[in-house]
Order: sequence, then structure tokens, then C-alpha cells
Amino acid sequence: MATLSGAKRVVIKIGSALLVERGDLRAAWLKGLAEDVAMLKARGAAVILVSSGSIALGRGILHLPSGELPLEHSQAAASVGQIRLARAYQEVLEPLGITTSQILLTLEDSADRRRYLNSRATLDALLSLGAVPIVNENDTVATDEIRYGDNDRLAAQIAVTVGADRLVLLSDIDGLYTANPNIDASARHIATVEHITPEIEAMAGDPVSGLSKGGMKTKIMAAKTAIAGGCTMAITEGFKDRPIQALEEGARATWFIAHEDPERARKRWIGAMKPKGEIIIDAGAARALAHGNSLLPVGVSEVVGHFGRGEPVVVLGPNGARIGLGLTRYTSQESEAIKGAHSEDIQAILGYSGRAALIHRDDLVL
Repeated sequence: MATLSGAKRVVIKIGSALLVERGDLRAAWLKGLAEDVAMLKARGAAVILVSSGSIALGRGILHLPSGELPLEHSQAAASVGQIRLARAYQEVLEPLGITTSQILLTLEDSADRRRYLNSRATLDALLSLGAVPIVNENDTVATDEIRYGDNDRLAAQIAVTVGADRLVLLSDIDGLYTANPNIDASARHIATVEHITPEIEAMAGDPVSGLSKGGMKTKIMAAKTAIAGGCTMAITEGFKDRPIQALEEGARATWFIAHEDPERARKRWIGAMKPKGEIIIDAGAARALAHGNSLLPVGVSEVVGHFGRGEPVVVLGPNGARIGLGLTRYTSQESEAIKGAHSEDIQAILGYSGRAALIHRDDLVL
């Protein structure tokens, strides 16, 4: 059975119903969650929280009615709630010596490859500095066509983006059942899902609470995204005072098992892309790549084709042999301008500070 033991990167999604009750923050529960985060970090895991609750919290502060809100009122509630939510996380984590940050995203930020790479780089930097990012959908600007619509799928996308090996959805239900347990007494709990089959998808029901947008269907969709990215996912009931500790101690949950690690899944994803151009490198750069290093501009001798930031390019050695395929952090025009240059000279050449690597090793398949 899967556990959190040994996890290097853990993404935890918190549902609105867990965090907000009758328009007010559940402060005691949030303090317990903070202790869980500190527990994970104390044993070396990096943690990201994907938190719902900004609209539910802002609704209470603005005294807006229950039920469906007009778009502009939802966005106004999110704007008020996001500030309160970020402050609440800071207030419970700071006394434990944990720095927090806020990341607001929309579906466009993962659909657009350039924004995706920027999000990945920012999150990687925050985690390397020991911070705990608090991620939410940017409901103040998101409209239907650029929305995730629920934080289950957003959490799965974040897990894949940062190469997390565990995703935990803290919900108002303790996992997947063969039918909706609220209306079917014969519904059986499923502890482990090795493969998401059509039969598993058919078991998904509707949301349990009035605050939550994500029902079991969205959780199954999240699981498909997560395991495709090499991340094992758990759904568990989160109302307990220490929900992550409870999960580790055997609380009921459904685990969706990934069958490869995040790095291998990401490399497979990149390797399947159609290249937009070519980068020809010198012998020194080829040796550096063979030793697991990133591709720096100084090792580039020629740029072929037209491509944008974040697009896949073929990397060729000085003899024309294919070395690999990677996602470039510069456009073809920028790459042409900085080829052969040292990383510290990029700002002088382009007029702005860029990434040190043309292709980072995490974005390169040899």
C-alpha cells in the first residue's frame, strides 16, 4: 500500500469545506495542518499547498448570499478572500519557522508552454529556498474559458509541473466508492486503484458539499493527470485535526498508484514532442550534456529554425549527430543573439536578465 514515507515533493490540496465554515476560517484546523506541513518538512520533503477557500472566505467577509454568484461578485469575493487566506497561512506557518509564498494561476498558465516553464522555474526556486508555496486559481481574473474550474485538477497539474511524487487531496469524503455512499448503503470503499479503467470512472459521483466545486469526477480526472506524470495520489477525508498525520497512521483513503517516477514520466512527455528547430553545439557542450549538465549558451555554435520560448528543439553535436531533444528557454532570435556567450553576458546582449541555461537539464531528453 502506498504511503507518504520517503516522498521528496508533496502537494496537498485543501478543499473549501475544510477551510471555511459559515464564511469564517476554521483556524484551529488550519493550525493542525500547519503542524502536518512542518512534520513533512522536518524529514526533508518539499511541500506545496493548493488551497481552495478564497471565494468562500471573501463571500463571508463581503456578506454575499449563499448559492451561485454572478461572475463579478465571485471575482470580488476572491480578491478579498485571497488576501485573508494568504495571511492565515502565513500566521500559522511562520511560528513554525516556515516561509510562505502565494502563487495565483489560471489554466492558460499551464496550457501555454512558456508560462508553464516560468511557473515551474518559480516553484522550483521557492522549494529550493525552503518556502511553502500556497497556490490557488486566480479567480479574480479567470473566466470560464481560462479556468480549471476546480482545485483538484489544478493540484494535479501543479504536482506534474514540479515533479512531485505524492499528491494528497484533502476532501469531505474519504476516498472512492463503488457508488455514492450518501445515497447507496451498499457502496464499497476502494482502497487502491492500480489502473483507472472505464469502470473506475463510472463510479464517480457528484460533489458532496455546497462549498466544493470538485466532485469525484474531477478527482478522477486529477488522478489521471497525476499518475501520467509519475505522481501517486491519495483522496482522504480532511476534517481531522491532523489530516496528514492521520493518513500516515492508516486513515481510510483511496490511493491511485503511479507506475513510473516523475522524472521518467516528464522525459517521456518531452520526448514525444515534435521539434520546432535545431540547436547545434560544440564538443565541450556535448561532453557537458553527457555528464548531466544543462546546455549553456556558450556551447551553442548554430541555431536553425524559428521557435518560441518553451518549444521543443533538437540538439545536434558538432558532427550533426542527434544528441537529444529539449525545451528551450529562449526564442530562436534570442538564442541566435546569445550563442557562444557566457551566461553572465546575457543581460548585456539582450537588454534584460534571462535564464543561465538555454536548455535546463530537467527539460532535456538525451
